[in-house]
Order: sequence, then C-alpha cells, then structure tokens
Amino acid sequence: MCGGSRLHFRPSGGGAYLKAPCCTSGLRGDCSGSKMMERERLVLPPRDPLDLPLRAVELGCSGRWELLNIPGAPESTLPHSLLPCAPDLQQEAEQLFLSSPAWLPLHGLEHSARKWQRKMDPWSLLAVLGAPVPSDLQAQRHPTTGHILGYKEVLLENTDLSATTSLSLRRPPGPISQSLWGNPTQYPFWPGGMDEPTITDLSTREEAEEEIDFETALLTVPPGFKKGVDFASKDYPAPAPGLLSLSRLLEPLDLGGGDEDEREAMGQPGGPREDTVTASPCREAPLARASSLEDLVLKEASTVASSPEPPKTLSQEQWAIPVDVTTPVGDFYRLIPQPAFQWPFEPDVFQKQAILHLERHNSVFVAAHTSAGKTVVAEYAIALAQKHMTRTIYTSPIKALSNQKFRDFRNTFGDVGLLTGDVQLHAEASCLIMTTEILRSMLYSGSDVIRDLEWVIFDEVHYINDAERGVVWEEVLIMLPEHVSVILLSATVPNALEFADWIGRLKRRQIYVISTVARPVPLEHYLFTGNSPKTQDELFLLLDSQGAFHTKGYYAAVDAKKERMSKHAQTFGAKQPTHQGGPAQDRGVYLSLLASLRRRAQLPVVVFTFSRGRCDEQAAGLTSLDLTTSSEKSEIHLFLQRCLARLRGSDRQLPQVLHMSELLHRGLGVHHSGILPILKEIVEMLFSRGLVKVLFATETFAMGVNMPARTVVFDSMRKHDGSTFRDLLPGEYVQMAGRAGRRGLDPTGTVILLCKGRVPEMVDLHRMMTGKPSQLQSQFRLTYTMILNLLRVDALRVEDMMKRSFSEFPSRKDSKAHEQALAELTKKLEALEEPDLTGQLVDLPEYYMWGEELTETRSLIQRRVIESVNGLKSLSAGRVVVVKNQEHHNALGVILQVSSNSAGRSFTTLVLCDKPMSEDPRDRGLASPGVPYPDDLVGFKLFLPEGPCDHTVAKLQPTDMAAITTKVLRVNGEKILEDFSKRQQLKFKQDPPVAAVTTAVQELLRLSQAHPAGPPTLDPVNDLQLKDMSVVECGLRARKLEELIREAQCVHSPRFPAQYLKLRERMQVQKEMERLRFLLSDQSLLLLPEYHQRVQVLQTLGYVDEAGTVKLAGRVACAMSSHELLLTELMFDNALSALRPEEIAALLSGLVCQSPGDTGEQLPSTLKQGVERVRAVAKRIGEVQVACGLNQTVEEFVGELNFGLVGVVYEWARGMPFSELAGLSGTPEGLVVRCIQRLAEMCRSLRGAARLVGEPVLGAKMEAAATLLRRDIVFAASLYTQ
Repeated sequence: MCGGSRLHFRPSGGGAYLKAPCCTSGLRGDCSGSKMMERERLVLPPRDPLDLPLRAVELGCSGRWELLNIPGAPESTLPHSLLPCAPDLQQEAEQLFLSSPAWLPLHGLEHSARKWQRKMDPWSLLAVLGAPVPSDLQAQRHPTTGHILGYKEVLLENTDLSATTSLSLRRPPGPISQSLWGNPTQYPFWPGGMDEPTITDLSTREEAEEEIDFETALLTVPPGFKKGVDFASKDYPAPAPGLLSLSRLLEPLDLGGGDEDEREAMGQPGGPREDTVTASPCREAPLARASSLEDLVLKEASTVASSPEPPKTLSQEQWAIPVDVTTPVGDFYRLIPQPAFQWPFEPDVFQKQAILHLERHNSVFVAAHTSAGKTVVAEYAIALAQKHMTRTIYTSPIKALSNQKFRDFRNTFGDVGLLTGDVQLHAEASCLIMTTEILRSMLYSGSDVIRDLEWVIFDEVHYINDAERGVVWEEVLIMLPEHVSVILLSATVPNALEFADWIGRLKRRQIYVISTVARPVPLEHYLFTGNSPKTQDELFLLLDSQGAFHTKGYYAAVDAKKERMSKHAQTFGAKQPTHQGGPAQDRGVYLSLLASLRRRAQLPVVVFTFSRGRCDEQAAGLTSLDLTTSSEKSEIHLFLQRCLARLRGSDRQLPQVLHMSELLHRGLGVHHSGILPILKEIVEMLFSRGLVKVLFATETFAMGVNMPARTVVFDSMRKHDGSTFRDLLPGEYVQMAGRAGRRGLDPTGTVILLCKGRVPEMVDLHRMMTGKPSQLQSQFRLTYTMILNLLRVDALRVEDMMKRSFSEFPSRKDSKAHEQALAELTKKLEALEEPDLTGQLVDLPEYYMWGEELTETRSLIQRRVIESVNGLKSLSAGRVVVVKNQEHHNALGVILQVSSNSAGRSFTTLVLCDKPMSEDPRDRGLASPGVPYPDDLVGFKLFLPEGPCDHTVAKLQPTDMAAITTKVLRVNGEKILEDFSKRQQLKFKQDPPVAAVTTAVQELLRLSQAHPAGPPTLDPVNDLQLKDMSVVECGLRARKLEELIREAQCVHSPRFPAQYLKLRERMQVQKEMERLRFLLSDQSLLLLPEYHQRVQVLQTLGYVDEAGTVKLAGRVACAMSSHELLLTELMFDNALSALRPEEIAALLSGLVCQSPGDTGEQLPSTLKQGVERVRAVAKRIGEVQVACGLNQTVEEFVGELNFGLVGVVYEWARGMPFSELAGLSGTPEGLVVRCIQRLAEMCRSLRGAARLVGEPVLGAKMEAAATLLRRDIVFAASLYTQ
C-alpha cells in the first residue's frame, strides 16, 4: 500500500462498512504497486452508487479519474488535449431509451412520461380545402372615356393548375426559394410552336370519341396496374338469419387481389380476367386516335367534318426573311423618337435594322463579321427589357465570356446578374448572364424566371457545331415558350437563312436575318519567310484588303525561301510539316518578325499556336525581348499586386504565377487552358489596356473574347483536331484572323502566316483564306437526361423533340406539302374503279404482290453482286448485260468502257433500241413495261425492235443493269465511242456506222433473237462465289416466287390485262400514300431506333417502368448535370455512403477529369477499391447498353472515365496547399483548377439528389466535400465580378 492516510466512510442511512487505503491525493486508478483492497461486507440491501458521498473528477481527456470525499455530481478539469466532440444526441437517445431501458420502473409507468391531453374535435375531420373560385368579375369600360359602366361575371379556366401538373403559364408561381432554379419535380412551361390544348379542344375531342358501351366488355385493370376491380356479381352462401354478410356489403369495393384468396378458401378457382375491351359498333366512323397532343390540335377529327373539301393549294411559307442592309435607314429617329438606349457613336445600318425589328418585338438573327458590333443589338434588347420592366437572358458558350459580359453590361446597365456553375450574383436582376446549359436546366425545371422573360440572346451561335455541346442550343431553342423572342448573334455562316427558317418553323414566327456585307476593318494577309535580322523584311502580300489573291507574292515567298534551303530539300509547294527546327529556330523567327512589326508600329500582336506546350516554349524563349517602358512596367506591377493580393501567400509564389509576372513585365503574355483562371484574366485585362504587346494564345482566345489586336500571326496552318493533323478550315481561320484590326484605331488589320519550313501549297492557302466558312450543322443527339425530363411530362414526347430538331428539318419542312399530296391521293383512290376479282381473277392481288417481291429480290441480289469484288471484275469491257431503267426495258447491251470517280463506277454501254420516228431525242419517250405475264416476270423477255434496229451509247450506273450474262464480245470500245460521238454532230449525222459498231449491234440482236427469255446469266453463288447468307436466301426466295407465278390462274382469264392495269394503278397510289404516311409519322425519324434502345436501357436499370412512367431512380437522374446513369447507380448501390467526403470527391474526379493519366500506386487502399467499384458499375451499365443494341462498346463507355487526378484531388480535399499540389502531377495547373471546379458542381448536384431521395447522411457528406474543395486559388473570385 502506498503511504498516506486511511479514509473511513459510511454511506448515509446505514449500509456496508468500507475500509479503503489510498494515496495522499485520493484513490487513483493508476496507482502502481497497490495491494488488494481490504473490504468488509455486511449482508445488507444493495445501495445505488450515486448515494455514496463521493465525487468523481475526470482529469482531461486521457481517461484518468479521481475520487474526492465530497458529495456531488461528477466533474471534469480543463481538457489536457483536444476538445471533446459534442455528444451525439441521437446515439445517446437510442442508448438511453431504446438499447438499455433498465432505468424504467417495473410498475407505475404512467408516472415515467408526461403527456398532454388533446382536445377532441370530431368536426375537424369534415373540414376540406375550399374549391378554387370558378368565376371572376370583369369591369366593362366605356371605349372612349374608360369609365366603368358595370361588371360582368366571367368563367375562369384552369383554376386547379399547379407546377407539378400543368405546363401552362397560368399556373400559380412556385415557392420563392425555387423561383430561380425551379425544381426537378416541376413541369416545364409549354414550348413555343406547339399548340397548347385548351378546354375547348379537349371537350371537342371528347365529343368526337367513339361511343363506349358502359354495360359490357369494360376494362377491369387500369393501365399500369397489376390488379383492378372485379365488378362481376358473386355468389356467396346465404348468411344466417339475423346476420349481415360483410363480403356482400363490401362487394362494390372489392379488389381483385383479395377475392382470389377468398375463392381459394371456398374451393372456387378464379378464372382468367379479361383485361382488354373491344369497342362496340358505332354508327359513325371511329376517330383515329392521335399519338401526341400536337397531332390532336393540328388535325381535325374526321367525324366532325360534314363533307370533304378539295385541298387548297398551300402558299410557300417564308419564315426566314432577309433584311437589306445596303440601303440606309433615313427615318430611323422618326420611327424611334425615344430609343431605349443611345450610344456615343452612330449605329451602322445593320444595327439600326436590327433595332427596328426589336422595337416590333420580332426575333432576329444577326450574322456579322468579327468586330462588326453585334453586341450593340444585345445591348438594345437589354435596355428595351428594362424599359418594359421584363427580363433578358444572355447566354454564352463559355464561362470566361460570361464573366466578361457581366463586367461590360454591369458597367453599362447596372442591373445585371451572373449565373454560372459556381457563382450566383444578383439573381434578381433584369438581365441575367449565364451559360446555355444553365438555361436548359431552368427550362426543364420550370423556373419562374421564364414568366417575365422577353428576350433570350444567344451569343456565338456557330458554337452549335460543337459535337459535344451543340445539342444544348437545339434543346433550348425547342423548349423556349411562345412569349419569348430570340436574338441570335453569330459570325458569318453560309446557311444563315436555312437555320433561321428552321427556327421560324419551329416557333411559328418570322425570323429576320441581318448580315453584314464586309468587315469594318479590312484585312491584309501576308507570308513571312524570314528567320534572322537580315531577312526580317521578307513579308509578302498574299491577299489584299479587297479580297484579291496575289500569286506574285506567293511565288516571291517561294523564291525567297528557296535561296536559304539546301538543294536536296528544294521541293516546290510540298506540304508544310507540323514543325521544323527547334526552339532556337523559333526564337530567331519571332525575334526577326517582332522587330519588324515593332519598327512598323504594328503591335500589339496575337500569335496563335495550336499547342499549349508550344505557347509556353515560344514565350519562354524570348528572354532578351523587352517591349514595355518604365511607366508601363510600373502600371503592370501595381495591377499585378492588386490582383494577386487576394491569394494566400503560398499561392502567390507558385512557379506559374512568378513566371507569368516576369513575362508580363516585359510585355509578353500566354493564354491557354493550362493557365490558372486568375492569370488568364490578368492577361486579358492587361492586353485590353495595351500593356501586353505580344500574346501567345491557342484557338480558345478567339472564341467570343472581344479583344482585337493590330496584327494576328499564325504559327502554322495545321492543327491537331483530336484524331489527326489537318489544315485549318476556312471558318477557323476567319475566326482567328478576325481578331486583327481595331475598329477606329487601325485602317487595316494585318494577318501573317509564318513559313518556318517550306511554303504551303497555293491551293491550300487559297482554300483556307477565301473558302466559305463551315455551315451550321445539327449535332442533335439523344441523352438520358433529355429522355427522362420529357418522359416525366405526359403532354410532351421525345418524338416531338426529335421531330423539331435541326437534323430532321430537311425532311420535315415539306410536311404541309406531304399532307396536301396525301389528301389528293386519298381523293384519287376513292375515285378509282375497283378491279374485278371474281372467278379466275381471285388470285390477281397475290400475283401482283409476287411480281413486285420478285423484282425487289432480284434488285437486292444485283446490288450485292455489284458491291462484290468478283461482280465488279465481271463487269469489264465486252461483257453483255441486260439493261433496265427508265429508257430501256430488258434491252441487251455491251460494256465499252469502265470509269471511276468519287461517286462510284459508271459503265459506258452500247444498248439496242428502236429506230426513232423523229430525229428529236425528246420524242423517244420512256419505256413502258405493259402487262407482265409469267414469262415476263420469271425470265427477262428481252427487248426486240419492232422495226429497224438502232443503237445508242449510254453511261449506266450499276443499278441500271438487271442481269450480267455469261456472254463476252470482242469489241473495240474506243473506236465505237469515237464513231458514235462523231455521228452526234449535225454534219455527220447521216453517216453510216463503222464496222465495229455494226458487228456489235448484229451480235446483240442475234443473242436477243436466240434467247427471247434472256440469255444465261452469271449465278451469284456458283459463278461469282457470293456465299453471303442473305444472297443465298434471296436466291431461294426468288425461285419460290417464280414457281408461284407460273402456277397463277388469273393470267388465263381474258379479263386479266384490263383488271391488272386497274389493280396496278390502285396499288401504286396506295404505295405512294404509305410512303407519305411514313414520312409524316414518327417512324421516319432518324433517331427513333436509338430512342427505343435508350428507353430499353432505362427500363432494364429500373429508371422507367413498362408504361413509360419515370420512377424514383429516373427522377434522381434528372437532377444530375452529367454522367446521370453512373452517378445514380453509385448512389443507389451505396457505393459512396461509406466513404469520407474527401474520398468521395477524389473518386468523382474520374468523371470530370479531362487530362489522361494513371491513377498512381500511392493511393490509399480505400481509393483503389473505390476506383475499381466505379469501373465495375460503369462496366455493368455499358453491358446493359450493348445488350439493348446501342453502338457504344463497353470499353468505350468505361474509357470515358479518367482517374488521373484522383490523388491530386484527394490531397487538395485534405487541405494540401496548391503550391505542393502542383508537384504531384504533370497536368497543367489550369486543367487541375477546371477539374476541381467542375467537381464542386457535381458534388452540389449529388447533394440535391440525395435530399430528393431522403439520404441526409450522403447529402451532408456531399456538402462537406464541396466545402473542402472550395478554397484558395482554385475558387478565387473572378476579376470581372469585382
């Protein structure tokens, strides 16, 4: 025992007597060397430990306790280490009340809990919400004075609308918290161009429905239900006297499922239940049900029309109206005496024309040259909306352009807001600037911002050609409501009218197309061949400001280049390699060029280089170049200090920040996606101030960034487009070259193409500089988000979205003409006489169908023969073929010459024909087959001239040859062609043909007479060795059809020819009607098979049921911005719930990372397992897609994931500074920042999805992950928003 005093204590009220030795400081649990405590226990009732006069004291958080001889509650000292975590109230409540309720007394439970007696109010069960007011009072005013004359009660329509049941703008607004972004559960507003059905339309449809017998043959199971209501009377045993039968009382409410159990208990097997109903006979013709609301509104029911009227000739509708911009607008200020906005300069003619149409609330498409001033139109629309107290949305393709426009418009108008993926500023403003993806999300979610929307401005519309994001523009244009007008701003495109015509037909409103004639600042294009101070003046004009191409300048550049090239490399006009020489040669070229430009006062200059690495190398190589003065250096230094002050200390010392600062002090800059966003903004602002004299940039700098320069230089005319190296397209070249020339500062802009190696070919330069820009092309594709968003709305169909896409516009623009032609053919079919099919003619329809099928089968075989190698070899000069086209019907011909071009092969053939009665070739007419008999169908029944035999030479396509015979003639093709072309001349027309022609014609005529049913032909299988299964099956089918045709009885009837002609005419009309119906139906949609495949994928994964109803998983997928299937599957598989927030963020980086790379071996085991699990889920989804018929392979789907930045994101989420983070990966800093920013957006979308399904734990983790990512330089505020 330790030394010290001995404490003796006796519990109050008596009890056991304890004798306990202790240390001087009291009883300590860690007292070493203590012996067993001596205890004397008396047999007494046990006492509760809390009754002892002791107090327990916890010493810090180390788990050590001390007992004091002082009664009272337990206490604790100040913590010796970290602060203890707050107690988990949920665990404490579960442990106290649920896990171990030993504290509850065995008796008297009524005293253990408190309760408050609720006052019973039975009448509250009868309270119901008030019905909406069905009518309203409308004031009647005097038409002149406006005084109220009285009131009139008017009935209100659609008073029970809500955001979850209606697409109407008359529905009440949603909660204020959802007014901006909407809610994934809300319906969108009704798209413009689609007629919204009214109560009158619906009532008209109900009146025109077929009659239904409500007594017999009714459905017992509602569509989509597994069980229904059985209305049949049931035979129950008679109840005992004085008792009521409960089953008989509940018979009207009896559900089908419960009755089966009862029948089984009673020994009565339940029979099958009828789930279908056949409509009773109607006195009127039944109405053809419409498959969409559009068909319901556009097509009137046939039963309503009293008598069919002859179809009226439809006038050509003109939706795209070109505007003449060559005539000045002299009465502009008379038409608009008080414009909504005024500029310090006089607007151009095209700008005034656009403003006039904006005042009339018309939609416009402005396709103008670069730097022409398209933004003026957007500014006037914003000012007009503020004047009308409405709202405007300005969309841009990239986030950087959104930030720039926010700064410009805020300085001009003030009331401007910004909505991007990570920034939300002044969301209540009248003008909102956002990306197109955000506007699409707001449209699908039914945002109330759309109600007040007057204009939507689409900037850089030519971005619709982007393969990945172009579909977003089409979706937004289709989903915009009718009251919204659109303003489209684009560079010059050749098919502006076609694109505007599509939008006009889509929205049923005219679009005014306004294009500029020429650039406000003309351009001059040069070739530069210098590489040293001696050759710095080798600048050769290639294309002047008037658009004239100077071949003299091209040859001068070639000669100058030849002087310095070695003899073995003097190849004229060879393709320029991607890059010749090294950094030393580049440094010499740029030093000489910049010295020349500086001497000519042609700075600033933008150098477009199509590689991030080359940009950095070229800027870093100019160490001796200093282009700024001391005052400019001071201004640059102060600006850098002010911009970088918002960064933390370590971020200001990043290598990229220090290197860029050194370059900027000398007037140089670099701009590409690998640069940090804040540095790119610094470069842009300094360039706009004229402090950056030379800017090395990639192609993205020319996308919408309005920062013109004096000169533009192209490092090369070849770029890598992701798959291969190619020359620049004319549209790409014009977009970048358009940055040359500052309006109001430069008379002309200078564009220079560097010739580091050989001079490019003249043809390539001419095509690039003077060619037409790329047309606007549809990139419409189906996405799961689009399908699910439309499936959840009953009134909208995915087929309608596909039908309105720009890709379907060429085939859908003639729909009105097709409908008119169909009506005319219907009338013609009714007027045709029915053929007589009695007696021997009973199999006449089958005979006609057999003949048509035999012709199609032989055509298919012939196409396969032509496509085969052996078939093409057999079609050589001298081969005798059977020609069948519009001019010749089963005429023999001999091939004279075979020629090939880009369209395919063609065959110049000598063909037999009748000698024309007239010399005019137009009088020959077309070959008419007449009535076909079995010999005509089974064989070929070769053409035989009725009078003198003649011949002609025709250029045939492979489809013009009905058969290839086994005969080969020896002919002199060149001599025959020379003689025939000679005899086509007027003075040689009466000359007799040469002997070679006569011999060939006589030989063909002899073959025709010897084989009237056709000479022997090459067998596709035996002779041409075509072993394809389809060819073999077609051959067998053709033989079967030949047997059926020979056994037909109708051909023996004397009435066969006349009745066959009647039947053929009728069948041809019906075939044309079927073709038109197909073109008007959804079955003609190009993407319809893929749509069915994707719906099958959603059904297999459980996102959509068989009836097309979107289930919970589908609604969660609607809330995802990208990778909707993979993210939803990971959520429902609980693959993320068990991970920490930083681990979740690291795994999700594989879905947004764009830079390739390996995951690395240093990852924790949890992350490695998580990566494998994500890949396994992606593989499972890919296998489902392949099983449903989609073209994307499993490897391609899994290959979209890139886990190269998992370790980087993991360390960033754990708090590692960005200065240390940059050394973990070779990925450029700008791409890392972009990945983390997109990752934070994905975490927020997952947080919303978790709340939607009731997963608060996962939602909290996603919120924590987004918080961990949002810090320091990665999420530094944009300089444009400050």
